[in-house]
This record gives sequence, C-alpha cells and structure tokens, in this order.
Amino acid sequence: MSEVMIDAADGGRFSAYAAEPKVTPAGGLVVIQEIFGVNAVMRELCDWYASQGFLAVCPDLFWRQQPDVQLTDKTEAEWNQAFALMNGMDQDKAVEDLKATLAWVRGQKGCTGKAGSVGYCLGGRLAFLMAERSDSDANVGYYGVGLEGLLGEAGKIGKPLLLHIAEKDKFSSPDKRDALLAGVKDNKWVTAKVYPGMDHAFARLGGEHYDADAAEEANRLTVEFFRTHLG
Repeated sequence: MSEVMIDAADGGRFSAYAAEPKVTPAGGLVVIQEIFGVNAVMRELCDWYASQGFLAVCPDLFWRQQPDVQLTDKTEAEWNQAFALMNGMDQDKAVEDLKATLAWVRGQKGCTGKAGSVGYCLGGRLAFLMAERSDSDANVGYYGVGLEGLLGEAGKIGKPLLLHIAEKDKFSSPDKRDALLAGVKDNKWVTAKVYPGMDHAFARLGGEHYDADAAEEANRLTVEFFRTHLG
C-alpha cells in the first residue's frame, strides 16, 4: 500500500492510493471514489481488491479543487462539503484523469497490461463514462446516479460493463431506473443487475444503507467479472 503521483494529461500531478496483490503480474483496477474523496473506505476497498488478486489504484479526483480530501458520511457538514466538491467537479476532466490513471496502472511492472475500472456512487457514474470514452478492458459501476442522462453515448460501449443498481436508490427514481435499463438492454456488452429493496450505497461498509447480503453478492459478481475479463 502506497501513495503514488500520476501526471495529468493537461498538466499538473495528482495523488493516488495504490495497493499491490501478493502475486504479480496481475490485472489492474482503477477504483473510482465516492463523493467523499480517497478516504478510509476507498483505501480499504483498494486493499480488498488487492487481496483478491488485482493491482488497485484510487486517484484523487478532487485535486483540481482541493487535494487530499478525506471525508466521511457521518456528519451533515461533511455531506455538504462532499456535494459541493461533486458539483464543482469537471466530470470530463475527471474522466481524463481516470484515463491517465488507467495508463499508469497498465504501465506498472506488476500489471499484466489488462486493466479496468470500478466505481461507487459518483464513481459509478464515472465508471459508466469510462465504458463509453476509454479503452478500459472492463468496467463496473455501483449505484451510479444520472446514468440515464448518459445514454446518448451508450452505443460506444464495446467492452464488458456490469452495473449494480439499487432498486430504491434515494438519489434516483423508478422512471430514471427504467429508462437506464431500457437504454442498455440491447447492448450485448452491458449487464445491469437490480438489487430489490436496496437503497443507495448498499455496499458501503458501515454506511446507513449497508446490506451485508446484497453487498456480498455484488462484490462476488464484481470479482468474478474482473477475473473473467482481466485474466
């Protein structure tokens, strides 16, 4: 586990947290943050993915506004700061930073050259954009919000994409969920799984809506997915 620095395509450098598996070379994973920055939850996720056999790296996507943000989901003040950072983010530039991270991880001695992305919340939306705009070998999104608004580029998705969707996501609606499902159902590369009764962030350990059974199932499917497509 270590802090690394990655060069941005448009100048500047940003930090990332990296975790290496015991056995290398391995498939690479760009782990995409929630709205709380590269906090303890994201670092622990990188460590967990490394334990599953992947070279995992989580880049700081708020660096253009405020570097090294590490918030929790436990106080109203932190939620307010997190939403302000999310709203202030240039998501197009964030995707470029993710593509730079993808290139970085592919270039590591410990990587096979195959690499994907997995994102949560805000990161789930960005993972969908990575599927549309990057050459990532496989992508997974957990409860990404506003994906129905990104369907205009969905025809560009030509690599495997797995979406974990919370049926009762408080940041979405049944109409938006159904629009997303309808928009991807004819793309052979996309698998969308709805988790009945689940709310947003059902896989965030320690979170308000954490559900152990749903999280375990989603995480199992994610690891199997990446072992298949990055192996």
